Amino acid sequence: RRVDAHSVTLLDRVIDHSFLLTPAGITETWPIDAAQSLHAGHVETLLALQPELVILGTGEHQVFPAAAFMAGFLRKGIGIEVMDNAAAARTYNLLAGEDRQVVAGFILPPT
Repeated sequence: RRVDAHSVTLLDRVIDHSFLLTPAGITETWPIDAAQSLHAGHVETLLALQPELVILGTGEHQVFPAAAFMAGFLRKGIGIEVMDNAAAARTYNLLAGEDRQVVAGFILPPT
């Protein structure tokens, strides 16, 4: 419903920390506070959700994570798109509305 620099509002619920979103629900325990902190080990967390596509919202601005993180998805044949959180929310809504198996990770700064 709403995205700003420090939070995302889902169904009248304000989330002010990084989280993962799938059509099946929300995973609120995603301890990432910056795109630069993502590494190859985080790939398995996202792949465990069985996505056909991963959307990574990196906050107020688009920030690309390390190449090793991105390559982990490409090796498995899973697409990954990196964008700011507002664009990630719009893209997630569109793809989930098409019944796609999409996983969105929203990175929010620590409070």
